[in-house]
Amino acid sequence: MATIHIERVIEASADFVWDRLRDFGALHTRVAPGFILDTLVEGDVRTVTFDGGLVMRERLIAIDDDHRRIVYSILADLFEHHSASNTVVPEGEDRCRFVWVVDFLPAEPKARIEGMMNAGADAIKAAMEKAAG
Repeated sequence: MATIHIERVIEASADFVWDRLRDFGALHTRVAPGFILDTLVEGDVRTVTFDGGLVMRERLIAIDDDHRRIVYSILADLFEHHSASNTVVPEGEDRCRFVWVVDFLPAEPKARIEGMMNAGADAIKAAMEKAAG
């Protein structure tokens, strides 16, 4: 099993960031525009198209408003197991911490996945800070 844990401090309120992040179908418009080109939701599954053409299907597992946490799983033959969570932690009135944790099997694509997650976290930080203006 591989685990990747990534964090970014975002200069925006936790409520502002959470309102956008919890919108399961709006990755391409409210969370990481440019990095995510399209998001299509059918029931509890979203199909995400990334910049560069990669397409992944993700199943929503939980949205926890009390803890500002969303959990999803990638549905792909690449993984025997995949679980991811995004959490928004307040750090003052106009600042928060975005925490992204992913566990998956097999562990071999760890470097590639970590690179994508870092690029995604940077895109999320930039988009949130720009929107919070």
